[in-house]
Amino acid sequence: MNAPLPESIRRALETVSLEDKYTLDSGRAFMSGVQALVRLPMLQRQRDAHNGLNTAGFISGYRGSPLGTYDQSLWAAKKHLAENNIVFQPGVNEELGATAVWGTQQLDLYPDSKKFDGVFGIWYGKGPGVDRCSDVFKHANMAGTSRHGGVIAIAGDDHISKSSTAAHQSDHIFKACGLPVFFPSSVQDILDMGLHAFAMSRFSGLWSGVKTIQEVVESSSSVSVDPDRVKIIMPEDFPMPPGGLHIRWPDPPLEQEARLMDHKWYAALAYVRANKLNYNVIEGPNDRFGIIASGKAFNDTRQALADLGIDDETCHQLGIRLHKVNVVWPLEATITRDFAQGLQEILVVEEKRQVIEYQVKEELYNWRADVRPNVLGKFDEIEGDNSGGEWSMPNPSQNWLLRPKADLTPAIIAKAIAKRLKKLGVSSDIARRMDERIAVIEARELALTEPKQQTGDRVPWFCSGCPHNTSTRVPDGSRAVAGIGCHYMTTWMPDRNTSTFTQMGGEGVTWVGQAPFTKENHVFANLGDGTYFHSGLMAIRQSIASSANITYKILYNDAVAMTGGQQVGERPEGHSVAQIAHSLRAEGIVKLVVVTDEPEKYHGRTQQAEPNAARAKHAELINDLPSGIEVFHRDELDRIQREFREIKGATAIIYDQTCATEKRRRRKRGKLATPAKTVIINELVCEGCGDCSTKSNCLSVEPVETEFGRKRRINQNSCNKDYSCVNGFCPSFVTIEGGELKKAKKEKKGDLTQLLPIPEPVLPVAESAWGIVVAGVGGTGVITIGSLLGMAAHLEGKGVITQDAAGLAQKGGSTWSHIQIANRPKTSSPPRWTRPRPIS
Repeated sequence: MNAPLPESIRRALETVSLEDKYTLDSGRAFMSGVQALVRLPMLQRQRDAHNGLNTAGFISGYRGSPLGTYDQSLWAAKKHLAENNIVFQPGVNEELGATAVWGTQQLDLYPDSKKFDGVFGIWYGKGPGVDRCSDVFKHANMAGTSRHGGVIAIAGDDHISKSSTAAHQSDHIFKACGLPVFFPSSVQDILDMGLHAFAMSRFSGLWSGVKTIQEVVESSSSVSVDPDRVKIIMPEDFPMPPGGLHIRWPDPPLEQEARLMDHKWYAALAYVRANKLNYNVIEGPNDRFGIIASGKAFNDTRQALADLGIDDETCHQLGIRLHKVNVVWPLEATITRDFAQGLQEILVVEEKRQVIEYQVKEELYNWRADVRPNVLGKFDEIEGDNSGGEWSMPNPSQNWLLRPKADLTPAIIAKAIAKRLKKLGVSSDIARRMDERIAVIEARELALTEPKQQTGDRVPWFCSGCPHNTSTRVPDGSRAVAGIGCHYMTTWMPDRNTSTFTQMGGEGVTWVGQAPFTKENHVFANLGDGTYFHSGLMAIRQSIASSANITYKILYNDAVAMTGGQQVGERPEGHSVAQIAHSLRAEGIVKLVVVTDEPEKYHGRTQQAEPNAARAKHAELINDLPSGIEVFHRDELDRIQREFREIKGATAIIYDQTCATEKRRRRKRGKLATPAKTVIINELVCEGCGDCSTKSNCLSVEPVETEFGRKRRINQNSCNKDYSCVNGFCPSFVTIEGGELKKAKKEKKGDLTQLLPIPEPVLPVAESAWGIVVAGVGGTGVITIGSLLGMAAHLEGKGVITQDAAGLAQKGGSTWSHIQIANRPKTSSPPRWTRPRPIS
């Protein structure tokens, strides 16, 4: 228990710092994929300086899972970014952020005024943000990059719609806009491929797309941060056209298009070819079965082979060739042909819709039938029918091999590999071993589907004291429509009468199309303050223009809670209720009021002025409301909504109450006073009716089993002092003013020397990765445990990968952290622990 630390660990602890990920000049640092995206521009700047270039960097975009914390990480690293001439300026929305990045490449058009040799740019956004930016991407990509600048566009894709309203795959949008697409498979790949993406952008004049997903960008590992780790080779087989490929002015549209299609894409392919960005991981002279994969699918394929008991040596024996693709579009032809040479069959493993598969088939289409390998991917072959592809089938979805919907798992891939290998022919011993392994996989899958004792599914919910518990209610006889943000969770709350949603910035506009054709007269639309600032004002403008009978409830929570509590708006002062009110008044809203839990801070504008209003720290900003705007207490919300639904035209209610989670953060940091009022429930008086839960919708009102039956109690640890639970008519509630909860008495410590010796644990032999899964409820430290174990393994010089689940988990949902630890870095495995028990 108190054994001395090994000397190597003691030295590591003396020198390690959490800032190593940004400050180490060389060596290995433990970092997440998001943190690697912060370190990437610093590495680029350092490499430029080493090559005699004085460059700077610019980062802009819009947050969203799995890149929801990227802006926070950038702000936290502000000092390190500034030291490297890197400016971070978030975009009001995605396309405006992309437009600002485009501007950095135009600096070469004004050589007499530019301060640096070049400015490299990074745009970031989640999948829907990529969709929004297609117009900017097309224009900026055709215009080109600067010689010493370059741009990468980082997409955060959510393949399984874990924290999004739709599953997305950015590959096809990037391709449609003409951006080459990188797909890193690890944290190390984010750094390495990111540097290649910048170099390719500079060489080809193209923006480089970089696709990230949760399993990669939200994983952590020990990575090399050596600036000279990546050896970049400039192509020598590409004839540069007169005038080059970079941005210029004037530049007519058709000349831009010709330069893109005649030269730029082929310059990018030359770069892939010169640097061998796509390559064989496993190969041998007698290979017959090829597997080609990228990104997460590559990691899952390695896991699938391990699940089947097929290691590298067995691959050589069976004739399996494994090919890793780092640039999924455009797929470099000569490397692909070299991979396919001599193979009988190729299995393309990729998630979602086909990108690589169609390109492989196109490359091999004109090969002679006797040397052209059979190519399979999404669909299995129909026995005895080779007359056409999947589009010629009446219903090809009945014949999936590697499904395009949702995601792929090692189990799905393992079954596909085993099926195709047996089709090609393997020894009876290999077939038996694969069947045994598949039986274990299928038994495990069956066990997951069998009915079990109810353990309580963790459905994400509003946090304790969340303003949405009150603000999203609608009167009897009315309905509401949802949008993007935490309030979207009302769609699965049975008492909210809220259904359907739109994309970000379209909130309520579906009613414009419904109103002329329905007997309903009015709807409510929930619109978050962050979405309002992003693009929601345009939706309100559309509703006003169409004279729709709709009431927008603008949910002003003083923080963008869904992605980590960022302030509303990108200006230093944020975006205030007063600013929103003035904008709505100018747009022509028919009627507007403010509803709040703290009407006293609006003294002078309230129905009844509160004497203690001067306590509000920013009263002067809040009180600058347009004339005639009334302010009401939130207890009046139902009455106000009933009044507003009878008004013709577009109306708005600004519901002002600070995010409960943000309040909790501010109180812990001493930035907000804790109210000196505590609510408790006398369990002896409580009748267990649950009305307090109904009134508050609050998770801190918990059931408790007593000898007199089920009662209710307040969980004081999670209570955020919203007090809406007291709205029910109940004599069991006791409100204590000025008192503090008693702290548990500290027990007298015993003599530790009298304890029996604690045996040292037997550590696993981790020549191959040892898997650990930490599971629990969001906000209870699950991810922190994973980070601690990961850092501990890093300090011991072991190979380690962690992968976390965040997103809606922070709203009371289930969460987990997967940790893989091996004795050496090179023996670590894909992030998730999915391996079945070994078979003897």
